Amino acid sequence: MDSFKAIVVNEKEGELAYGVEQIREGQLSKGEVFIKVAFSSINYKDMLAVQKNGGVIRNYPMIPGIDLSGTVMRSEDARFTEGQEVIVTGFEMGMSHTGGFAEYARIPADWVVPLPEQLSLRDAMVFGTAGFTAVLSILALEKAGMDPANNPKVLVTGSTGGVGSIAVQMLAKIGYGDITALVRKDHQAEVAKSLGAHTVIFPDELGELKKPLNKQKFDFVLDTVGGDVTSVLIPQISYGGSISTCGMAAGVELKTTVLPFILRGINLLGIDSVNVPIEKRAPIWEKIATDWNIAGTTLVDEVSLEEVPKTIDALKNGEHLGRTIVNC
Repeated sequence: MDSFKAIVVNEKEGELAYGVEQIREGQLSKGEVFIKVAFSSINYKDMLAVQKNGGVIRNYPMIPGIDLSGTVMRSEDARFTEGQEVIVTGFEMGMSHTGGFAEYARIPADWVVPLPEQLSLRDAMVFGTAGFTAVLSILALEKAGMDPANNPKVLVTGSTGGVGSIAVQMLAKIGYGDITALVRKDHQAEVAKSLGAHTVIFPDELGELKKPLNKQKFDFVLDTVGGDVTSVLIPQISYGGSISTCGMAAGVELKTTVLPFILRGINLLGIDSVNVPIEKRAPIWEKIATDWNIAGTTLVDEVSLEEVPKTIDALKNGEHLGRTIVNC
């Protein structure tokens, strides 16, 4: 193998440019496991990675792509063998370590998870970081008391995006019967219902952030967007309820008071999918591969490396639905 394709982000005089280039193995970051990448996926964080001041990439040039699935070509670590199928998500991949938007990747062994038997390499990236985050969000809410047996009112924000679309489908599959989807555009309403939402609402129906406590509308909220959306929802959560938050598409600032927490006993649950300890990852992927597997019904497109910029633009402009996987 003399050279192979990868998307490379370059910086020159403070400006960023990216596209497909031919590179050599020596340009990859160090790691014990050399992988032939089968698929990656495009996430909100990947969009930020190619933006000026996006806050994701730490050094240039860099190959973006925060997740991948593929086959081990060789390994210096005894835990992995040639021909083994594996998944990598999070850690520093696509940030300070060359990532998944390439035909090959070299990854530290401590970041690599064996692919579950029930999951294909393609389906692994239909879920990818988004699916992994959705599962973490649901598990956190269930640990805080969410239970389908109680038929709670559950709201999912960003419900037609990567994390949200998977979360809605998983919640429906698990047995939650009162799922509300928050959407921003008219055409997203039917999409959200097709995924499993029973009710659809728009941001202007949430009201404004005027009172520290508002009418209790939702028992649990799986929030994927942050900012003012999160701020408006916190005062509307029922007594003893919880809200998980994992994204910042609507902003990073949170405007609230302590009153919902001390008068209604609600919980704000932060979800991080980047630095989850490696020993906790395999059980999550097993759940994705078995009981919570919705890969066959997920809203998904497949693109080549050359087509990634078009999807990045759609994501940036708020025109992207569901999941897009990259056939590397």
